[in-house]
Amino acid sequence: MLTRFGHFVTSHARAILAVTLFALIGAAVLGSTAFGNLQSEGFDDPASESSRAAVQLADNFPGGADLILVADAHRNVDDTRAAGTQLTDRLAADPAVAGVISYWQTNAPTMRSDDATMAIVAVTLKAPADESAKSIIDNFSGSVDGFDISIGGKEGVMHDVGEQIGTDLIRAEMIAIPLMLVLLGLAFGSIVAALLPLAIGVFAIFGTFAELAILGSTTDVSIYAINLTTSLGLGLAIDYALLMVSRFREEYAKSGNVDAAVVRTIETAGRTILFSSTAVAAALAVLTVFPMYFLRSFAYAGIGVIVIAMLGGLIVLPAMLTVLGPRVNAGKLPWAKHLPSTVVPFWGTLARLVMRRPLVTALPVVALMVLLAAPLLHVEFGTPDDRVLPTSASSREAGDALRDKFTADDTSAIDVVSTGAVVDLQGLAGRLSQLDDVERVDTSAGTFVDGGLVATSPMDSRFAAGDAQRLSIVTDIDPRSDAAKELVTAVRSDTAGADVLVGGETAEIIDSQDAIASRLPLAIGLIVLSTFVLLFLFTGSVLQPLRALVLNVIGLSATIGVLVLIFQEGWLSGLLGFTPLPLDTSMLVLMFCITFGLSMDYEVFVMSRIKEMHDNGASDEDAVADGLSRTGRIVSMAAVILAVSFFSFGTSSVSFIQMFGIGAGLAVLIDATLIRGVLVPAAMRVLGRSAWWAPAPLRKIHDRVGVSEERESVNA
Repeated sequence: MLTRFGHFVTSHARAILAVTLFALIGAAVLGSTAFGNLQSEGFDDPASESSRAAVQLADNFPGGADLILVADAHRNVDDTRAAGTQLTDRLAADPAVAGVISYWQTNAPTMRSDDATMAIVAVTLKAPADESAKSIIDNFSGSVDGFDISIGGKEGVMHDVGEQIGTDLIRAEMIAIPLMLVLLGLAFGSIVAALLPLAIGVFAIFGTFAELAILGSTTDVSIYAINLTTSLGLGLAIDYALLMVSRFREEYAKSGNVDAAVVRTIETAGRTILFSSTAVAAALAVLTVFPMYFLRSFAYAGIGVIVIAMLGGLIVLPAMLTVLGPRVNAGKLPWAKHLPSTVVPFWGTLARLVMRRPLVTALPVVALMVLLAAPLLHVEFGTPDDRVLPTSASSREAGDALRDKFTADDTSAIDVVSTGAVVDLQGLAGRLSQLDDVERVDTSAGTFVDGGLVATSPMDSRFAAGDAQRLSIVTDIDPRSDAAKELVTAVRSDTAGADVLVGGETAEIIDSQDAIASRLPLAIGLIVLSTFVLLFLFTGSVLQPLRALVLNVIGLSATIGVLVLIFQEGWLSGLLGFTPLPLDTSMLVLMFCITFGLSMDYEVFVMSRIKEMHDNGASDEDAVADGLSRTGRIVSMAAVILAVSFFSFGTSSVSFIQMFGIGAGLAVLIDATLIRGVLVPAAMRVLGRSAWWAPAPLRKIHDRVGVSEERESVNA
């Protein structure tokens, strides 16, 4: 099939490029509308109890804290009542605001700092919350009405994270793109060849932007998916261009016929691209099993950019090679005396050295991986809050003030909201007020402390709306602490069977982590299954997929262990400028799927040539050594260039972006060097001839539906 397809491409090369140009222009026009259709949230499970509680609160009760304004008077806030009331009234009159509750209205001690110099103003926003938040932040942050105001809360943090990431990405691209251009020159040796992956990358990126524009108009898609589109699109374009151009040069040098070389390149390298892109797409597709559209959005963007990059590599790039012919080598760079060879003896020599003494060479690498993975024994998981931002960010300043200067904070209270009439409101509130770490429980019936009613509520509308009731459980513990999570669990246990929902910041954290944990076995199972099936169809062996899975787990475990040391234990916090926190669960899942997919990409690249040599009669040792000598340079150069793109994210001022960039870059480099260069040849030597074994029934299945070379004219 690929042979016929190759002949079609060479016969219609110019027509294909003309259609591609028109498609690119259309995708660019449509893709430019994507940004207005994408969302900045999506971190919560919409079916969770805390999400349903948030909807119930928004529908029935005013005064929710979408934004938390911390007003610093630098003197006693009780002496600034007139200015505080004026600030409250100005906020209430703003068209972006649905409701305001301030210290100067309630006189609640928990809305005033311990030293009485700061006060809290809680703001409920009108939809769309992100646009309303921007309006309030622009108009009320800084020095206002005699106060120095920092603005936090959920929407404040999301605004600051989005603004910071936008600035950071520009800086990262300014660092990464020049370095990548230099590396592309080194990899291809000529200007024309180096421009080919950029052309395919642009094709993939704009095509995916168009896809996101369409999806964003019909469903919720996270704006953070744009980041994956640009980095992964360019990275895969470089991978596929390196593979295709190297194979084209090799085949053209043998035949001297452009069309024949392109057809053979599609038959071999095209087959590899088809399988590798399927493997990467399968790894990212498992993100759709998670209920948070933040993660699902990366599946949409990732699968889109992979498919479009694959089409670029299989159709557009061969058409370019057909038109260019030997001119693909034009513009030889000054430092390249000779065009890069498709065969690099170093990787073959290394493979033979490893295979002569596989245990002696592989065990130190495995020991290093185990040592790096050891910190996983005490890994902690969390979700991002304001502390992922630099200390100079407004929402970080507000968050630090709330943690350090307010004994108890109403805005981080645990919310219990009824879905109908509460039969014994006072009894429920009294029981909840006796739980450990509870300061008080505010209800429409009054305030309860240690089981008793101590005051009536001055603002019943905050706690009653028809039959619906809201109970606000105020505590003095960090809402992200283990004690806070235990308290939410106790509240849910106490209210089990009642028609109530438990929400608030801590409940959202618990529900988000539970949503990921409950679906993680399914996600891992799907990755294992898809990897096994694809590699079996590719190699005809049942041991090759198992070997690939084991080595991938070793490499990824080492990578995550390093992330624990850096981002949880804070080993490089001074250099990178972040606050050590538990690892962000969502970003870890995302990084795992992406790096696992890229690892499979390199796996297919290497195994394609090893199997090709093996099928043409080479011994096991020669097949591995020659296969690595022909792919080692491609894989290592592709990994270095992609790692530069990922590592540039390490310059971000948002810690979970730093974690993703450094983790993904490290995983790619470990896989392309230690795994492919040492552990793969060692494992192949230990397995010997059994590396290609499959039970007879599966062998028959592979003979029928598996993928094999279409011609036997491969020169090892």
